[in-house]
Amino acid sequence: MTDGDIHSMVIASDYRIPDPTRVWPVLQRNQSALSDIGAHHVLVYTSTRDYGRVLVMIGVHSREPIVELLRSRIFFDWFDAVGVDDIPAVFAGEIVDRFVAVPPAAQSVPRVPGVVVAAIASVDDVSTLSAEVNLAMDRFTAAGIRKTWVFQAFDDPREVLILQEFPDEERAREWIDHPDAAAQWMIGAGFGAYPPLFVGRLTDMMRIDTE
Repeated sequence: MTDGDIHSMVIASDYRIPDPTRVWPVLQRNQSALSDIGAHHVLVYTSTRDYGRVLVMIGVHSREPIVELLRSRIFFDWFDAVGVDDIPAVFAGEIVDRFVAVPPAAQSVPRVPGVVVAAIASVDDVSTLSAEVNLAMDRFTAAGIRKTWVFQAFDDPREVLILQEFPDEERAREWIDHPDAAAQWMIGAGFGAYPPLFVGRLTDMMRIDTE
């Protein structure tokens, strides 16, 4: 995921299905509906740890279509079409901070997309979390973290979606096993209604023409 792919507002859904290859064709068939809700990019990540688990990120231009979409049957019709049995984890929110270890201008060559670790969790205070991450950037960089995105939910100011990109799965696993003290969200992932940490790679990306 590049900084330009997900601008500010997203709908993220994390779910398991028998055949993850069914997701992309359904999204492709629904490009018109995605355009209608103001979507500009769709990214699909496939888990490298749990077969059948996918993370779908839909970037949208404004908040209103997200609220309307979540109140409608459209989203859940898509889930039915790909074979979702259990109620999926759905996050709707906007970005509040992004941290990049190495500015793109300083990179000598483009880097291959790495492994993403994603968590939906509840934290004590989002502003405090961002400040702590900022102070810990040297440690995050030493751990191999390329980028960190912090999204805050529309309906709960304490709920966050955190995405971090690593160069490979080995670095990602080391981080999961030994997270930094500033990564308080790691503790909340997988508890209550929140899904376990997602570890995966970008498998498909679509740009939606909204004109």
